[in-house]
Amino acid sequence: MDDHYYQTLKQMIESQAYRELAAAHLFGYGLQFVPHWEGIEFITHSLHEEIEHYEAVRKMAIDLIGEDLTSSVVERVAKRPVPFANSWFELAMAAFLYDRGGYWQLKEYEDCSFLPYRQIIRGIIGDEEGHQGIGEQNVIELCRTGEYAQVKQTYFEKWIRYGLLSFGRPKTEGNRFAISVGLKKRDSGEVMQDFINNIKPTVKACGLMFPTPEEMELEMPDWIDWSLDDVKPATPGR
Repeated sequence: MDDHYYQTLKQMIESQAYRELAAAHLFGYGLQFVPHWEGIEFITHSLHEEIEHYEAVRKMAIDLIGEDLTSSVVERVAKRPVPFANSWFELAMAAFLYDRGGYWQLKEYEDCSFLPYRQIIRGIIGDEEGHQGIGEQNVIELCRTGEYAQVKQTYFEKWIRYGLLSFGRPKTEGNRFAISVGLKKRDSGEVMQDFINNIKPTVKACGLMFPTPEEMELEMPDWIDWSLDDVKPATPGR
């Protein structure tokens, strides 16, 4: 493991720990807005998983670099916090889009050339797949009530941005190096497209519109396909 590989791997681990801890804060704060037992069960389960995932990444960092990341990651979360949701509807949107973005990012590491990280990532992906659609279904069902027609686009634009931020900037030297040594599979732009394609049925079912990269203040490839023309809307219970 040369220094470039080591530093790239360390950055990946730190970023992963940040996402897990930020998500734990998001779910922990949002629990106060959950109106029913099924939602409480979902959010508390998600919170517990994020803490477990953070601890797995933290322990690996101790083994790899002899450093406990807690202080630096807590400081990073404090300086660059993921915002809290302030209603049950917003929490459902956040759980759908922020969680889904993290899932697609982790899929890029599932064949990581650093075996200890690959093993941890595959375990986390397995956990995420177990409840991947619950936040999405909550959003669909809440939008169908018509109660959130005035706020749904605002919250969608807010949280899709945080979902897309999970992937980092496309076409960077760091991307190219990580791909060349097998730490990840593809460039960030390709993962962004897969994420967008994956949520299109729900976007259409909820009567939402994709914001532009400029509106989200994100750097994205100009070839990204945002079209909903041939997309079949998702249905509750899919």
